[in-house]
Amino acid sequence: MATTITYSPRLLKKYRDEVVPALMKQFGYKSVMQCPRLVKICLNQGVKGSTSDKKMIDDAVNEMTLVTGQKAIATMSKKDISNFKLRKNMPIGCRVTLRHVKMYEFLDRFVSVSLPRVRDFKGISEKSFDGRGNYTMGITEQIIYPEINIDKLPRISGMDITFVTTASTNEEAYALLKEMGMPFTNMEKTGK
Repeated sequence: MATTITYSPRLLKKYRDEVVPALMKQFGYKSVMQCPRLVKICLNQGVKGSTSDKKMIDDAVNEMTLVTGQKAIATMSKKDISNFKLRKNMPIGCRVTLRHVKMYEFLDRFVSVSLPRVRDFKGISEKSFDGRGNYTMGITEQIIYPEINIDKLPRISGMDITFVTTASTNEEAYALLKEMGMPFTNMEKTGK
């Protein structure tokens, strides 16, 4: 008789054991189901110069697939823009949406390994919430990810990362992401 071992990400266990009780205490929720949770993480990368060189899109898709552990897809342009030599349905970037286990694994690696590798890192801004409980940030260099080999990199580019939560306010989303380990800068204490 074989026993099956179910895998649970470290951050998911932390969410259930530490984050939920802390949020219930802070906001006075009566049920665990009222606590905000992370729904998905969306990564998006625009590729500059992709209209002239199609290989750049393939490189970007491969890099994002390496970083996230999930196959990235190319994004297509929606309309013709003659000034940019852009036609409708030309590949101009790539994106990935992470959910469930891969989302927690990516967030864990992102907070503990990738963000500390950012040059002159002092924390991430707490001003990028959208009012509905979602947080968006930009990464200027993809070389912060340890999965990417700097020597084989044709160019350095950035990406946008959006954390989508079920929180209804910015305060709830901030508390959730802070408890999950996101290193926010504290603007009130620094005087900025």
